[in-house]
Amino acid sequence: MCTPPCCVSQLACCCGTAACSCCCNCCPKIKQSTGTRIMYALYFLLVTIVCVIMMSPTVEEQFKTHIPLYKELCEKLNPGDKCKTLVGYTAVYKVCFGMSCFFLFFSFFTFRVNNSDGCRAAVHNGFWLLKFIALGACCVGAFFIPQEEIFLEVWRYVGTACASIFLLIQLMTLVEFAHRWNTNWTVFPESSGVKYSRFWYAALAFVTLTLFTLAVGAVVFMGVYYTHPKACLHNKIFLGINGSLCFIVSMLAISPCIQKLQPTSGLLQPGVISVYVMYLTFSAFSSKPIEMVKINDVNTTVCVFPFNSGLESDKKIVTALGTVILFGCILYSCLTSTTRRNSAALRVCRNSEPETERARCCFCFGDDTDDYDEERTGSGQNVVYDEKEATIYSYSYFHFVFFLGSLYVMMTVTNWFNYKNHEIEKFLDGSWDVYWLKMACSWVCLIIYMMTLIAPMICPKRFEA
Repeated sequence: MCTPPCCVSQLACCCGTAACSCCCNCCPKIKQSTGTRIMYALYFLLVTIVCVIMMSPTVEEQFKTHIPLYKELCEKLNPGDKCKTLVGYTAVYKVCFGMSCFFLFFSFFTFRVNNSDGCRAAVHNGFWLLKFIALGACCVGAFFIPQEEIFLEVWRYVGTACASIFLLIQLMTLVEFAHRWNTNWTVFPESSGVKYSRFWYAALAFVTLTLFTLAVGAVVFMGVYYTHPKACLHNKIFLGINGSLCFIVSMLAISPCIQKLQPTSGLLQPGVISVYVMYLTFSAFSSKPIEMVKINDVNTTVCVFPFNSGLESDKKIVTALGTVILFGCILYSCLTSTTRRNSAALRVCRNSEPETERARCCFCFGDDTDDYDEERTGSGQNVVYDEKEATIYSYSYFHFVFFLGSLYVMMTVTNWFNYKNHEIEKFLDGSWDVYWLKMACSWVCLIIYMMTLIAPMICPKRFEA
């Protein structure tokens, strides 16, 4: 139960510039920069949950029945029994449009903010209740946009472009996460006098084995159910290519020439990358237009998800996994430190490992080795004001990434909704555009990771500096 002083502090957090914190004083202290990013992530999570709820059949039916705008849309486009799904997709587009406008405004509003003393930084770090109301107003106001069919078509192109950019950022975050995870569980500070730990190496081996088991299992599963002797030629070719590339980067990561330059390179990183590439491959296969072959003189749909006898089951799995990966990347970005020593993971410098960092399960939080004099203590959680001298992350870039993430949520939740030439009856049958986009992203992911391995060999002096 909140004590009166803590309730007052939370009220100041909602309506003033004070930093937000938990009302339990047993919680570990939190940095202001971390608390701010977590609050925006909670906003993002809340709107995403609303989008998922809008995709439920009950809510779709209520929209169709009680909102005249959607009655007219269904009558104009004549989608038949798919009208409820179209209404749900349109509602998600409107809500994500409002959320993206909210974060895009703050991206421009906080441009070139260098410290937390100014009024713009105060708005960024506080006034949470007012910002929540503004976010809700943006999402609700989007439902009053006219010309529904034009909005769907135009905003889908914007969403596809921005979601593709966010996918690249997500790929880079994943590669950085894999490098940092392996480094944290294998590198120990010299001051500890410990060169290795059997426990952490055993944990590393177990996680690596699990990741490669999932990757190999995914290849076998897709080889059995998403290929056919008489059809699905693209699936067979690209499954073989992606599986071979994952094997190549795994062998490259433990090759002597790479180990000489990067002693911390191991199989954990390619394990993480391989699982993600298999997810993208599965996602691409589920987005492909359906193929049919004649079996015993009967047209039969092939290369589809085998369970629950539903053509949309794999799309639901892809949406769920994509949402989990999205929030995992966002949470990692919110929790991890953005100081210079932790932003060097993609450069893979040989001397970039933190000297004082210790192996632990929650390595994303980082060690609080920096001393900050400004600290608020009271009945609730202590807050460390770590941005008095300068900001430790770019406010504008942070909001821009959330803007891109809003559109990625829109495209993911609606399964990259598309209908060509207004053929609304085909908008759930898959798209070759989405298929090639996701397949290209899997190759980009492998290329990014491969570059982190071979870059020190190509430019050794740059990475020794």
